[in-house]
Amino acid sequence: MLKAHQAQVASIIPFSWVDGPGNRFVLFLQGCNFNCVACHNPQTIPLHTPRATVMGVPEVLDRIRESMPYISGVTVSGGEATIQHEFVLELFKQIKHDAQLEKLTTFIDSNGNAPQQVWDHLAPFTDGVMLDLKALDNDRHIALTGSSNAVVLDSIKYLDSIGKLYEVRLLLVPGQNDSDEALINTAVWLKGVNPAMKIKINAFKTHGVRAEARQWPEVSDEDLVRYHSRLD
Repeated sequence: MLKAHQAQVASIIPFSWVDGPGNRFVLFLQGCNFNCVACHNPQTIPLHTPRATVMGVPEVLDRIRESMPYISGVTVSGGEATIQHEFVLELFKQIKHDAQLEKLTTFIDSNGNAPQQVWDHLAPFTDGVMLDLKALDNDRHIALTGSSNAVVLDSIKYLDSIGKLYEVRLLLVPGQNDSDEALINTAVWLKGVNPAMKIKINAFKTHGVRAEARQWPEVSDEDLVRYHSRLD
């Protein structure tokens, strides 16, 4: 059983430039409340696994301090970070209250499947949320993740309304969620929430995915051109 302010940690990247703005320390927490067929890190889905390491907030802060000369912020990812939101809250609190660390920005990379109460809990100490939208169509979302997207869409609207939504990320998979109709409907919905919404395209690759998804085609350069034209 975990003690207060401990978390199941899947891995740490002490320096990354693809997990939010600037150079970042990235903490990947174990456990996810989706079961995505196209997940690139399926080993992070179960909450309890011998692969995970139990870490406390002080241990993580020590690791962050080691990276201080090279980073501008900290990102907590997963798995799904909000499953262990009490740990994330305490980590971000201590960063913001530490004279050495307080200038670091605090970001969450999330699937958005968290209730408003969790976001209210985290918001005072979170600078931004990068949120994945797997599909706007609920039936397609269920097929890809095993769950409805109702909470995800609510999270997008709510986080935008309180100024905490940094960007929406679309993992686009040829033949699964990348039709012209799906792209246009997604763009219209997101721009309806906020015309200035930042949208990032993540192109599907088969590296690391489950057996079923390894048979799916990867995104081509031509696909990317079409995606941008439909989403802009």
